[in-house]
Amino acid sequence: MKTRITEMLGIEHPIICGGMMRVGRAKLAAAVSNGGGLGIITALSLPTPEELIAEVELCRTMTHKPFAVNLTILPTIKPVPYEEYARAIVAAGVKIVETAGNNPQRVLPIFKDAGIKVLHKCTSIRHAKKAESIGCDIISVDGFECAGHTGEDDVTNFVLLAVAAEQLKVPFLASGGAGTGRQLAAALALGADGINMGTRFLATKECWVHDNVKQALVSGTELDTQLIFRRLRNTSRLYKNSVARELAKLDADPTKTFEDMKELAAGAKAPAVYAEGDIEAGTWSASAVMGLIHDAPSCAELIKRIVDDANDVIKNRLAKMVA
Repeated sequence: MKTRITEMLGIEHPIICGGMMRVGRAKLAAAVSNGGGLGIITALSLPTPEELIAEVELCRTMTHKPFAVNLTILPTIKPVPYEEYARAIVAAGVKIVETAGNNPQRVLPIFKDAGIKVLHKCTSIRHAKKAESIGCDIISVDGFECAGHTGEDDVTNFVLLAVAAEQLKVPFLASGGAGTGRQLAAALALGADGINMGTRFLATKECWVHDNVKQALVSGTELDTQLIFRRLRNTSRLYKNSVARELAKLDADPTKTFEDMKELAAGAKAPAVYAEGDIEAGTWSASAVMGLIHDAPSCAELIKRIVDDANDVIKNRLAKMVA
């Protein structure tokens, strides 16, 4: 399966594991890349730029195939040395970077001067066109179905991807709620050059998170996510546990402010969720793709299944509909 994405990035299949805070480490990235996709290490999962360089080197001991690093730029209570992380990515010899969050213009020259391909994740067409105009090589178009920050436009991929195909010149990925071969075929039909999956790769053998998290995704449905911070216009999609429900109640109360919610929303409980398996301990991101997750295979098995199913849909079901 060849697309503009596979050609540009030198990968076998048009499937990318998007950056996931605290989850995107070397073992998962290498497993995705070895399966023919593009694995991604999430830079801010590592406490320092120096530790990021070490993680990149570790990944190189596990795969000789292309992989990338994600750098997500967002407002934070504690300042993050984004430029230092960007320079560490360059120093580590990384050739592909996924940026997300705010406009990546502050770090883009660092990457472009080093000849790095930049993939930027956007939740709206206006942001995608801006990213294209400043020199991003690939756009990841994030539909409202996505986990984490959904943006504020609430446009799902069935429309968003079709608009992207009309208005973007650079290659783009379908991101948000993806996890099956049928969806890959649909994304390609809508004009995308591949899919970017996050939540689906959580439920794989090589992902280090606790089996309770994986089982929650397998048992969950497309209805088991919770939107928070709607009133604050900082919408985020989470797994619908008791903490997310409480945050939604506080968010709906006009007398409450972010100060009333920040302790519940803080990521301090993430180790209890991901490492210890207490899925009710705190907030954690998940997309509506839960309705399509029925097992936790290896990354290679998952990628092969998706590609085989997509090929079957394209070559058999769709081909038979054309006279």
